[in-house]
Order: sequence, then structure tokens, then C-alpha cells
Amino acid sequence: MIDNELMCVLSQKTGISQKQVSQTVTLLENGATIPFISRYRKEVTGGLDELALQSIQETYSSLKELSSRKEYILGVIAESGKLTDELKDKINGCWDSIELEDLYLPYKPRRRTRAESARLSGLEPLAKIIMSQHGDDIEYRARKFVNDNVKTVDDAILGAKDIIAEWVSESANARNRVRSIYARTAALVCKVVKGKELEGEKFSNYFNTEELLKRCASHRLLAMLRGEAEGVLKLNLKADDSEVLEKLYKMFVKGSGMSSRMVSSAIEDSYKRLIKPSIETEMMNAAKQEADRVAIDTFAQNLRQLLFAPPLGKRRVLAIDPGYRTGCKIVCLDEQGALMYDGVIYPTPPKCDVEGAGRTIENLVNKYKIDAIAVGNGTASRETEQFLSKLSCLKGIEICVVNESGASIYSASKIAREEFPDKDVTVRGAVSIGRRLLDPLAELVKIDPKSIGVGQYQHDVDQTKLKDSLTFTVESCVNSVGVNVNTASKELLSYVSGLGAQLAHNIVAFRTENGPFNSRRDLLNVPRFGNKAFQQSSAFLRIPGSANPLDNSAVHPERYSLVERMASDCGCEVAELIKDENKRKNIDLKRYLSDDVGEPTLNDIIQELEKPGRDPRNVFDRIKFDETIKTIDQLKPGMILNGIVTNVTQFGVFVDIGVHENGLVHVSELSDRFILSPSDVVKLSQIVKVKVKEVDVVKKRISLTMKGLKNE
Repeated sequence: MIDNELMCVLSQKTGISQKQVSQTVTLLENGATIPFISRYRKEVTGGLDELALQSIQETYSSLKELSSRKEYILGVIAESGKLTDELKDKINGCWDSIELEDLYLPYKPRRRTRAESARLSGLEPLAKIIMSQHGDDIEYRARKFVNDNVKTVDDAILGAKDIIAEWVSESANARNRVRSIYARTAALVCKVVKGKELEGEKFSNYFNTEELLKRCASHRLLAMLRGEAEGVLKLNLKADDSEVLEKLYKMFVKGSGMSSRMVSSAIEDSYKRLIKPSIETEMMNAAKQEADRVAIDTFAQNLRQLLFAPPLGKRRVLAIDPGYRTGCKIVCLDEQGALMYDGVIYPTPPKCDVEGAGRTIENLVNKYKIDAIAVGNGTASRETEQFLSKLSCLKGIEICVVNESGASIYSASKIAREEFPDKDVTVRGAVSIGRRLLDPLAELVKIDPKSIGVGQYQHDVDQTKLKDSLTFTVESCVNSVGVNVNTASKELLSYVSGLGAQLAHNIVAFRTENGPFNSRRDLLNVPRFGNKAFQQSSAFLRIPGSANPLDNSAVHPERYSLVERMASDCGCEVAELIKDENKRKNIDLKRYLSDDVGEPTLNDIIQELEKPGRDPRNVFDRIKFDETIKTIDQLKPGMILNGIVTNVTQFGVFVDIGVHENGLVHVSELSDRFILSPSDVVKLSQIVKVKVKEVDVVKKRISLTMKGLKNE
């Protein structure tokens, strides 16, 4: 049963109509996945894309948690006997977590506080007298409260002020006013811990700095927090305390007499001892959460671009993991990425067996009919590439440098051991490099995204949120491209809508035992593969060579009969409808509209018939580095070079220009025009032209610019 009030709040928070969010939540609650909903339930959701659906899903989950929290709070307050109808209505109508905790604060069970001790000593009536600020005979009145626990009048007054201080700190209005001042004026003060200057040199940009918290860039905040965690930096918030106290005085002080002065004193104590630490923690947590969000979004965006990198396609590849002393590990892979050969050559120092290595390469190219060469971009990459470029046997064969980040992680993983139980890590690493050239998406899904090297402060952000975001990104990419069910690994299949690890395992096991699937309907023979899984996954699974051409398309099986009707009305078979553009142009889509099939679905079907199983990724392209530049010490300011973007952050982008170290293009050097974010100008794996600004050989830092160069 959908809660209408919750749907109304969900609509307000996401900016999406209540009807759309309600229908989306219903689909999600019934087990539909976001890729399935976005592609095949457009009529139901009003055409919401994956990001909008994700926003609904995340916000709905958050609101359900908040609803549970409200029930708990109501129960606690009810047990204490302090739950009024007014308070109940306030809590039930509250859909902001901070506001809710403010409402709960006065009733929250807590450890023994100074105020609680004062209450137990019977000083609450005195606190009420002082707080009323009527009359100045407070010391006289306080004598009545002196007892075995309260030794003196001064002790009585101090205890009463402690109670007042707690009242002020528990006032929702007071806390909100303090929050508003902090949001506007709070400055983040960062100081180096004495004696840590040399140890923390990498944080030197943040030594003794001060900036408004609201203007502190996400990457700067995360860097400072990391410095604090490492014991190098000390962070503090500094707000306008005088403005805060002035606001609080106006709220609670009613005169200028002795009782009012006591209230003022209690307010000062309340702010410094109770409110200030609490609000500072709250503000820093909020800033950290926002910094996490930006960093996670940047990581997810980079990952999406990396996974969507163009594949080489069905080609035979010779892959090389370059090295010096241990040689260059080489493997030969067939069109499907299966290992045909592995060995070692030594064209680099110290052995420099260029002639022998050349003969080996020539023999392998001829024997295995190699179409392309993949060279890892790690140690000895440029030397290996130079060696290959001089081999006459490789004329007409593309030599491609491949980003090998994370290949070592894969080579030592359980997945790699299962794939190649009798091969060592060096062979597995070379295989990964070659497969990345063939199909980056299919290979990279085997590696934890955090190990791929496209994140920013990835170890400093909320790990649960990071994992959820990256998993969503991988799932989105996999389902956008589609998966050949007869060749895909179980790791790749596990990201398909509606499958998961167990069904992916069952599909591969069934395929191994019974041979390739001949149709999508055959999937129903897989153990535990029921109708629900079939509905959610089948349209994302491709079966090339199936008797039904729609099995190799993104047309959902639930719409096969509709396509067959279209073909029949055109006087042909489905296969002919796919081949004949004129027949498709003659289709009157309005004839096929129904209660559950609208124009979005019909347009998607026609688009898919034009190019069944189309790959949304770009056409493969490779970069050609300057052959005269191999090391950082050869770089000079003013040089214009080709490079490839290896990482995009909020402060700039890192570019591989063919030397071992990546150069940095600061955000201010990315464009001749003003930009809000580096991602507005460049994407991961984009080939760009850069100019060398500065080179620090000792620190191995390269400063680059893209200003004045045509890249956009």
C-alpha cells in the first residue's frame, strides 16, 4: 500500500510529479530494476531516465528510514509520558532529519548532565523563577533551595543556570538561528600541528589557511580532513560569536535586572559549552557529506566514461605487459579474448634482445593471425612501443597503448585464479591488458572500481555510498550496451538487470554443460531462472545467430508479437522488416497504440529495428604520442603534445603525454572561457592537445595547459 503523504513529500523533494513517483515506487516495490523501468516502462513513469529513477529510489529509501525514526521517537516520548497531541502532530509532519532531532532533543534519554544533577537536587523551580525574569531578589529566593546536596546560595544559582543553559540549547528556534549564522559566516581554520611541517609537506598548501566553509571546494575539504586524520593538520570552525550571542539574547533576555543578567550568563555558557560544539560538528558533517557527494559523483562520471570507452571489437590481439629486468610478458588472444599463447620477450634493458624479441613477435603474428597489439602503459611502455614500431612485420597492424590501472589487482584476484588456475599473475595481467583493448566494459567489471584509478579521495568518502554509486554506474553501463549471453563471463552477467551473482553463475554453468543458447526462451531452462528474472533481464541479453533476429536486439520479448504484427501488416517477415528501410518508413505507428504501448515504446522499437543490438559506445580511436619524447626530463615549456585524459577531478584533469608521469591541467587552464567543472570541457579517455607550462623533474610534476589550443 503506497503512503500518499510519503509520496507527496517524495514528489516535493525530488521535483518529480506525485503520479510519476508513485508509479515508480510501485514498480520498484514489485521488484523491477532501474534499467528495466527506464527502458521498458516509459509509459508508466512518464519517460523518467535512470538518474531520475535513482533519485526517487534513494530519496524513498531515506524517507522510509526517517519514518521509522519518527515511530521510534514517538514511542520513546510516549513511554516517558510527555507526548502531547501538539508534539505528536509536529513529529508526524516533520520530514527533515535535523528538524526531527531538534524536536526530540528535549526528550532524549541521556547520561547524567550538569542540568540533570541540578534537577535531581530540586533546582528546576529556581531555574523557572530566574527564567521568568520577574524581580531581582534571586539570592533571597535561592536560600530556600539550599540543602544537603546544595551547600550554598551560589551553588543553587549555578545549578539553576545549568538548567537554563540546557533549555536554551534544546530550543529548536535557538539552534536554527545559530545554524543560519554559521551557514553564512563560519570559516574553516586549518593549522599545521607543531613539529609536523616536514612530515606533512604534501599538505603544505593548507598550512595556516582560513576560508568560508560554504566556499571550500570539496577536494580541498577532503584533503584537509585527510591531513587531520594523519595528525598533520588541525581543523576548527570560526563563526561570529558576538552575532550569535546577540541573537540568543534577543530571544531569551527580557530585561536588565539581576535575573536577566543570570539568564545572559546561562546563554553564554549554553552557547560555548553545548550549542557551539554541537552545531560545529553538525556543520562539518554536512560539509563532509556534500564533499563526499561531489567526489562520488565525479568518480561515477569518470567510471561511466571509462566503461563506455570504445571497444576494438572482434579482433585477434597480441598483448604485452612491458618490463625491464623480468622482460615483457606477452599473450595472444582470439576474437573472444580466449588465451592462445603466453611467453616472455626481452627487448628492453638489461638484456636488450631486440633481434630475438622481433623474431618471436613476427612468428606469433603470423601463427595466430594477429590484428592488433595492446601495450600496457606502465614501466617500459614507451620503450616497448618504440621497439614494436620498428618491426616491419607489424605494418598495417595497430599498436595501441592501454591503461593498465587495476590489472595487477585482477591478476591476483579470485576471478583471475578461476579463469587461469595454471597461470601466474604476470600472464593474467597481460591477458587483462589485451581484453581491455577488445572490450573495456567486459574486462573492467571484473575489477573493484576503486582499483581502476579514476577516483578522487575515494578512500576518504562514505564507503557505502561510494559502493552503491559505483555499482549503479556499472549496472547502467552494462545494460545500456547489452550482453552476449553465450560469451559473457559470470562477472559481466551478474550486472545484468534482474540477474545477480547466483543466476549469472547458473547461466554460465548451464551454457558450459549444454552448449550455447539458441534463443532467449532457452534461458527459462536455467535452474532458478523464473518468469520474473526473464522479464527483467531477457531484453538486455543478446543471442547472435538466433533464428529470431529480435533475440539479438533490445526489443523486449513481451513486444515480439507487436513487431510480428507490424511485419505481417507490411506483408513480410521480421528479418525483412529489419533489412528494408522503406518498409519501416511505411509503418503507421498510431495503429499500434494501446493502453500499455505508447509512442515512446513504439519509437524505441523502430529505432532498434533500424540497427538491432546497436552499441552506444563510440568508434575506437588510438592516440599517437610524440616519438621524440620518452621521459620527463625531455619536456620543455611551450611544447605542444598529444595526450589522453586519465582522470578528471574537481580541480583539474590528469593527462598522459607519453612519459611515465601524468601531467596536470588545472581547472583554470582547461579553457579560454569560464567553466564550472572540468567535465564541461573534457571526458575520460579523450584525446587532447596540451602545452607544457612547467616541469619539476625532482618532484616529477608536470604542469600543462589547454588554453589557446582547439580541443572543444
